[in-house]
Amino acid sequence: MSHQETYRENEAYAEFLANWDTNFYAKYADTLKPKPTKPSERALDAGCGVGQVVGRLTAAGVEAYGVDVSQPNIARAQKISPRCQIYDGKHLPFADNFFASVGAMNVLEHVDEPEAFISELVRVAEPGGRVVISSPNFLRVLGLRDYHPRMRGIRNKWRNWKRLRQKRRQMRLAPNEVRFDRMTPIVKKPFTPDDDAIVATNAQEIEFFLKRNGCEIEAVQCTDRYVLRAADVILNATPLKYLMFNAFVVARKY
Repeated sequence: MSHQETYRENEAYAEFLANWDTNFYAKYADTLKPKPTKPSERALDAGCGVGQVVGRLTAAGVEAYGVDVSQPNIARAQKISPRCQIYDGKHLPFADNFFASVGAMNVLEHVDEPEAFISELVRVAEPGGRVVISSPNFLRVLGLRDYHPRMRGIRNKWRNWKRLRQKRRQMRLAPNEVRFDRMTPIVKKPFTPDDDAIVATNAQEIEFFLKRNGCEIEAVQCTDRYVLRAADVILNATPLKYLMFNAFVVARKY
């Protein structure tokens, strides 16, 4: 059984997502909202969970769609919008260039084939459309109160620093060999989805694969939620943003 299949009937996952604070996904949802100048008003939340983002976009007048691999998630999401549907976790069930904006929040770190998943997101975005990917930075070097073992302690942070430098070199010298690092999932009770991540997501590689799939990067930030404006500017003003907190990457498809 693939890792994604473990979510298929996971009621605990649906229960966890149903208790999300609305502030958790507000920045992502608002960034995913198509611009008024786009030919279509369609947006896709890939890995839509129980449908909060789709609901927020729909309330804003967007023709919002959602897909997820979890049956319990979709059962709840369809109470919010009939445009939410189950999918196989590999091929998005939409035509090329279908959406004005496409995104995935806290999904990439759980998929079996993250590189292919990014390609699929770009495929269904229309030319000029926006692609938004938000995931934890498992290769963080700076920060306290780290919630995953991959991030904790001076030794791990030093290892992450060296790994990021290796990856940057690989991107220059052997770009066809670049792959996200995989991790062994940590399954706990009660269920916590950040622990069972299998992909060491980070902004550097998300940016790399978006560019490789024909996107121009609009923004790379380490803040995936709304914070005080001054703090947001300071945290994202330098390349240190690649070493902290989260990976919030916004791109535009050529």
